[in-house]
Amino acid sequence: MPAATAADRVASAVQCASQARRETLNPTTSFMSQPIIAVERITKQVKDSTGTLTILHEIDFTLQPHQSAAIVGASGSGKSTLLSIVAGLDTPTTGTVKLAGTDLFSLDEDARAAVRASKVGFVFQSFQLLGNLTALENVMLPLELQGRSDARTQATDMLRRVGLGARLQHYPKVLSGGEQQRVALARAFVVRPAVLLADEPTGSLDFATGEKVMELMFELNREAGTTLVLVTHDQGIAERCDRQLHIEAGRLNALGGEVLGRHFDMHRG
Repeated sequence: MPAATAADRVASAVQCASQARRETLNPTTSFMSQPIIAVERITKQVKDSTGTLTILHEIDFTLQPHQSAAIVGASGSGKSTLLSIVAGLDTPTTGTVKLAGTDLFSLDEDARAAVRASKVGFVFQSFQLLGNLTALENVMLPLELQGRSDARTQATDMLRRVGLGARLQHYPKVLSGGEQQRVALARAFVVRPAVLLADEPTGSLDFATGEKVMELMFELNREAGTTLVLVTHDQGIAERCDRQLHIEAGRLNALGGEVLGRHFDMHRG
């Protein structure tokens, strides 16, 4: 067989590049390439005076980049425990979580913390702001931990985006609950995380304030293209997500474990 000519090699390279470009531009190929989150047979057990308590039992699900999912269920069903395991903040008894292809529980705690810092943002029910730092300093903190020289500029812009441009130098104690949660949103989104995890983000807010905070969260999520996973008791909030994961007594409910939300249906036409 004759050796390939230079022209043959160029033609082959062009064909490969063209195929790669088609795969990149094909939304189905890109969307289904690799889950951003893969939860694989997660079980969580703890021991108490009565024996072994199973909090989560063989939970499996995946999320693709840019999807949103609500974890819903009764109090004590294991929702927040599942979210903590997805974040790598808690460890499962068996099973694992892969975040952007990285097996979190093959890593030690320092390595998991590094993954969280680079890929994950958090919003908590209790805000978790540092009381000795101003709103601006709270939002600057994750950027400074990354060594960013533009931390002040980026944090200022993000606080203005959430409507707190006039509250940069205020401490959390003088901010309302809604304002504190907006600072928390700014802190979460300022690092442009691949994944945002939110645990009952409106749980400490009145209904009207909670509605405004959730609208802002979904707006920021759309703008950033972040994968959103939130724990909520509010069915109205859950229905705004692409998917709903119903947890019942530590298991994905076999009758309604996964429900497509309105937002996902619209995008599928």
